[in-house]
Order: sequence, then structure tokens, then C-alpha cells
Amino acid sequence: MNPKLFLILLALFVLASPVMAQGPGGGTNWVAIASGFSMAIASGLCGLGQAKAVAACAEGMARNPGAAAPIRFALILGLAFIESLALYTLVIVFLKVV
Repeated sequence: MNPKLFLILLALFVLASPVMAQGPGGGTNWVAIASGFSMAIASGLCGLGQAKAVAACAEGMARNPGAAAPIRFALILGLAFIESLALYTLVIVFLKVV
């Protein structure tokens, strides 16, 4: 890397820090924005997990219809645990934002 370019970038990074500082009482509520992203990520991953669980359950019941009752019980228990991730994230969002 060119030494002049490196020094110019270093100076910009050093000078940009105080320029971007916020005063009291203003600015963006980053906690609310981060909470929204965390809820979106948690909900998306819960949807993917539930879809994979239901697909595996359907495949297991198709392969062995005699074991449908225990497979269904394990599916319902697993879906409850997966859904609890989204609910815990929702509770944390409400506690942090409000």
C-alpha cells in the first residue's frame, strides 16, 4: 500500500471520530433498530427450523407409519422449543426498547 494513502486514510479515521460524535439528547435510537434486526433474524431462523422439523417429521412418518405417535409428540415438543426462541427474543426486545 502506498504510504501517503495510508497516512491520509489514518488521518481521516482519526478526524472522523470526533466529527461524528453526538451531543446529549439527540441521535438515533440504535437499540430499537438493533432489536428489530434481532427479532427479524430470530423469526427467520425459527421459520427455517420449523420447516426442517416438519419435513423430517413427515418423512419419518412416511417411512414408519407405526411410529407416527411418538414422532408427532417429538415434533410438537421440538416446535415448542423452536418457537420459544422467537418469544424470548420478543420479550427481550420489549424490555430493552420500552
